[in-house]
Parts: sequence; structure tokens; C-alpha cells
Amino acid sequence: MYDIIIVGAGPAGISAGIYAVSRGCRTLVLEQKAVGGIIGGVSTVTHYAGIIEGETGATFAQRMKDQALEAGVDIVFEQVTSASLSGAVKTIVTDQGTYEAANVILANGSTPRTLGIPGEAELAGKGCGLNAARDGEAYRGKNLYVIGGADGAVKEALHLAPLANRLTLVCVEDELACIDEFRCKVAHTPTIEVRPAARLGALRGTDQVEELDLVSLKDGSVETIVDPGCGVFIYAGATPNTALYADELALENGYIPVNERMETALPGVYAAGDIRVKQVRQVATAVSDGAIAAINAAAR
Repeated sequence: MYDIIIVGAGPAGISAGIYAVSRGCRTLVLEQKAVGGIIGGVSTVTHYAGIIEGETGATFAQRMKDQALEAGVDIVFEQVTSASLSGAVKTIVTDQGTYEAANVILANGSTPRTLGIPGEAELAGKGCGLNAARDGEAYRGKNLYVIGGADGAVKEALHLAPLANRLTLVCVEDELACIDEFRCKVAHTPTIEVRPAARLGALRGTDQVEELDLVSLKDGSVETIVDPGCGVFIYAGATPNTALYADELALENGYIPVNERMETALPGVYAAGDIRVKQVRQVATAVSDGAIAAINAAAR
């Protein structure tokens, strides 16, 4: 029996854990994979106040983990399979055990979205569905394609550009939808070509990506590019991990509504980070959410 159970060990969950134990609460963080969540797998962490020089997603995640363990947060790596949140005592069931607490903070973030196009699943890990930080070096000197025009996609494209023979940045918008800082850097990076108003339509190949189709969103025309051995990095947004809670919580477009205290409609249940309804999804706002949720849960 815990005072507070936190589902997810991204920035929101780790922040919540640190604040919860500081209030004297016996606190458990349940995490399916690794501390850090999506941010743990990015090439670089930018703009967050307090990052170290050369901060990567991996170094940021490790520093969060170290701080949480030093503070006394219990982190258990198990997959949550079901949750009962309506009663006075909340029950969280994992693939290895059952845990109970008076308060639960849902901070299990989101999952990167796939495109659902022909060839994507078959060629995953064979030149498609790659991670810039993990796989970039293996594609040094190759032609690379980054799918997405928002901040996350463009930041990873800038990381990959020095490795690429040529990098094509494919975005559905008429121009990149990223911040001015990244847009300016792209303009001054000669190896990057921007393909606006286009989408990736299909991939073909056997043991590697050999061809890809780019579809024009202006006239529907399809350009087939033959490029054996290229790398395709997809950054098409993310889907909130809320399916487990849909029976007990009303969702808005898949996200959990909360008030300014991070409280959901269920007493003792809080939501923090990318999983909740909010305007800005950044590390800074996730850490803030976690702190607010934990402070209010501890006082309940």
C-alpha cells in the first residue's frame, strides 16, 4: 500500500515522484520501459532551463533517474495492464503484480504515431521507423528522409544533417511548422532540402527500404524515389496513452481533462504531462504538471 502511485517515468512522473517523497509520502513510480519517456530517446534536449552542455535525451533521462532514486522514489519497471480508479483505494495491476494507493498520478505520456502506410510495418527497423539518436550513425553517408515539420522533427533533422549525404525534410504544411530558431538553422544547412505540402505515401523493399513514394498535397501526384539503403525517420506526432482509463474517465480527443490542481473528475486521481488536456507539451510544462499534481495529492 502506497500513499501515491505514479504511472510513467517521464519528466512529469519523475517530477511528481520527487515532490511526493519530499512531502513524506511513500511513493511508487511504475514504468514500462525506461526513465525518460519520449524525451529519453531524442538526440538533444533544448530550451529547458538547467540543461547541461551537450544534453542528450539519454543524459537528461539518466540525471532524472539518479535524482529520483537519491530522493527515495521507488521505481519499478513493469507494464500496467489495468487500473481501478473510482474507489477510495486505487488499484493498479501490472504484468507482475498488484499495487494500491489512496492517490494515483497518471503520467504515462504518449506513444509516437505511425503513418499507417503500405510498407511501414514490414520495413520497420530496416530503414524505416528509425530513431535519430540511436540509429543515425548507422546511416552515415546515406540519403535520409525525415517525415514531419514540427519542432521535434526538425530538431532531429538538424541532428542528422551532418551525417547525411542529403536529407529531405517532408512536411504536410506549406512551410515548416517549427520555431524560428530551427527554421533559420535549416535554411543555413546546405544538406537539407525541404519538401513542403507533401506526405510519405508508401515504402517498398525487402531487407531495406529501396523505394519511397512522396505524394503532393497540392495536386495528388506521386513521385517514386529509388534510393536503396536510405533511412526514413518518422516524427508524425504522438497518441496519448489513455486507453486504460477510458472506462472511468471522460476524455477530450483522447486526453484527460484536469483542473489547475491537476485533479481529474475522480477524487484522488491526477494527470500530468502529455497525457492531459493542455496547450503546450514541453519538458518544462510536464515537470510543472508533475510538481503540482504531487503537491496536491500529498495534501489530500
